[in-house]
Amino acid sequence: MLRRVLLAASASPRLRQIVTTAPATRAIVDSYVAGETADDAVRVTRTLRAAGLLVSLDYLGEDTKDLAQASAVADEYIQLLGKLAAEGLTHGGAAEVSVKPTAVGLFLGTAVAAENIRRICAAAIQTGTTVTLDAEEHAAIEPTLRIAADLRAQYGDLGCVIQACLRRSEADCRSLAAHGVRVRLCKGAYSEPESVAFTARREVDASYARCLRTLMNGPGYPMLATHDPRLIEITSSLAVLNGRAADSFEYQMLYGIRPAEQRRLANTGARMRVYVPYGGDWYAYLVRRLAERPANLAFFLRSLRSNT
Repeated sequence: MLRRVLLAASASPRLRQIVTTAPATRAIVDSYVAGETADDAVRVTRTLRAAGLLVSLDYLGEDTKDLAQASAVADEYIQLLGKLAAEGLTHGGAAEVSVKPTAVGLFLGTAVAAENIRRICAAAIQTGTTVTLDAEEHAAIEPTLRIAADLRAQYGDLGCVIQACLRRSEADCRSLAAHGVRVRLCKGAYSEPESVAFTARREVDASYARCLRTLMNGPGYPMLATHDPRLIEITSSLAVLNGRAADSFEYQMLYGIRPAEQRRLANTGARMRVYVPYGGDWYAYLVRRLAERPANLAFFLRSLRSNT
């Protein structure tokens, strides 16, 4: 119930105003967001790479409804890729970018988003790295997968994200695995209706495990995004059972969550990638993180009370 309340709050303009002006909010934001500029993102990437961690960078923002803004988001990613490459951080896909299709114009039409994503993919290839299309609310899933399939003919390393909470995801994993696609599997961080999504935690976990087995059994490149120790252990076991080399899959975790475990996995020789968001439009992302990690909520609510 708490998770659903928080996810609903992520879409509330009134709560956005309260939260973004609360005095203590910045301390929480800094725990999960690299900063507001591309230079901040590069600085954090440099630190993570020095610790042996891979990185996926997300310029925060979504639901863009203005053509100029959608193009500007793509330009931001292209600028970021150039800055990363200038410091040697993109070699071999060590630092890649994650793109939300709605941030680059999906709700303005698939052609708009596809062209902006194509521009980002072209810049990524020039800098020696890759792009992953983030998953969003269920209405965006089908057009996102269509864009990915169309662009993958030219940009074969274009990855996509599958959310285990959605009822369709096991079938999507089977289809993508058969084609050898880079797939990031996560549990999902959006509030979805029961008609399209599992709502009980145990159902989501079971779906994740089924999707995980499908991906690890296939010829693609699974990217397992989870902080759950049980699922990490299952992933390790499946890698052994399927004879997977350490470089044929990777673990992924969010910036600021379980950093010691991130370093532990990297020290075992596993590929461990940290999802690093940056930018000023951090509100919805922050509230979704609180929904996933309610232990932070008490401190956060105290800061809100002091501001009202």
